Amino acid sequence: GSAREQWYTPSPPMISWLRGRVVSEEPSGVIIDVRGVGYELFTPVGALGRAVSHPDGEVELWVHTHVREDALDLFGFASELERRVFRLLVSVPNVGPKTAVGVLGALPIAELSRAISARDLGRLGKVPGIGKKTAERLVVELVDKLPALVPPEATGKAASGKVAAAGTAQLLLKALVNMGYRPAEAERAVE
Repeated sequence: GSAREQWYTPSPPMISWLRGRVVSEEPSGVIIDVRGVGYELFTPVGALGRAVSHPDGEVELWVHTHVREDALDLFGFASELERRVFRLLVSVPNVGPKTAVGVLGALPIAELSRAISARDLGRLGKVPGIGKKTAERLVVELVDKLPALVPPEATGKAASGKVAAAGTAQLLLKALVNMGYRPAEAERAVE
């Protein structure tokens, strides 16, 4: 072929959003049946509980397709905002996708935004997988970007009660999963 054909490398298909039935749940994620095709997605703790669900049992998840030389991984999120925050997190040097999912599972977005804005290294350092240097890097890289991305009502005083309740629910959910409950059982118990 021509020189142009020799250098052309097709990019893998990007999956951005899925709607389907959950067939399996693990602590690290879910498998969703979308019309007979099973997609395995890594998800933050509590993502299924926050996702849009339909009366027919199907859920909607926003997806980030992460391509590496040796793998194509899918990461699922309850909202487009959650996916955008994930993408901001992985843009930070030395923050990989699994660490970013861990951050989103440990801190609701509004709380993460407040911690970044306040340069609260102590709060960020309590997230599993985030040490002091990574916490500092998150603040330096995201102090201007993350608060601009998160709607003001998500971090304002009007939402503080709801945010606190969401944070408490996340902690309870994580504790139940760590005690051995399946994520679906834990989410039902928290609800």
